[in-house]
Amino acid sequence: MSLQPVVMPSPLHRAGRRARDWAPAAAVLVAGIVAWQGLVTAFDIQRFLLPKPTEIAGALRDDWTFLRHAALYTFGEAIAGFVVGSAVAIATALLLARWRPFGRALLPYAIAANAIPIIAFAPITNNWFGTLSQLSKMVIAAVLCYFPVLVNTLRGLTSVRPQQIELMRSYAAGEVEIFRRVRIPNALPFIFTGLKVATVLAMIGAIVGDWFGGSLDALGVEIQRQAGVFAFTEAWAAIVVASVLGIAFYAAVAAAERLTMRWYPSARGAAE
Repeated sequence: MSLQPVVMPSPLHRAGRRARDWAPAAAVLVAGIVAWQGLVTAFDIQRFLLPKPTEIAGALRDDWTFLRHAALYTFGEAIAGFVVGSAVAIATALLLARWRPFGRALLPYAIAANAIPIIAFAPITNNWFGTLSQLSKMVIAAVLCYFPVLVNTLRGLTSVRPQQIELMRSYAAGEVEIFRRVRIPNALPFIFTGLKVATVLAMIGAIVGDWFGGSLDALGVEIQRQAGVFAFTEAWAAIVVASVLGIAFYAAVAAAERLTMRWYPSARGAAE
């Protein structure tokens, strides 16, 4: 009985498969834009209600220099909040998974903190750290990122099969070794799920935080300013930039997941 050689897919093959996977989404995007343009033209919808995609594209072209600067400014706030909130959440989940009674005592307060509406929390952080300070927006983004990463990480750390723990203990492994070799690898898919959710929340936190006071360089302030003077086409252009940033942020974390999780069966199957 001869062994058949394992043929690894070429980079070109993987790129073609990814292109086929993304083709339906791209088709829906193009169809949506065409329908948007056609319906606005056919029904003569006023610009202040819904501008045409071509008009938004023109505003993007005309204001690109400022929008790019504002996007980088706000994106920096979102990334900083994402990193801080996610890091604290993962550290907290490790502590809660190691000492379960402490986790049962602390988790209800984490849930209560997540239930605070952002529109109530944003003015408080502005008062604490300064209305024009980027730190207040970073704190808002960090708070929004904290809970989904905490819950997903804790779920992954505690959903290990008992047989795996018993096997490690039979080899006289300590708690640190069990976490390093069993719990953390098991939690990685859960962690990345929480991180992908947190990317969107970080952008929401940074932009919404600007609505309650922020620098004129911020994207959220630009959206508010343009909408306040009824320049809705320019406001929509800023919204499009914010959406693209959120999608790019999500895609970056998804790419990091694929690179990190090559050993995981589902990730390996998706890459083939």
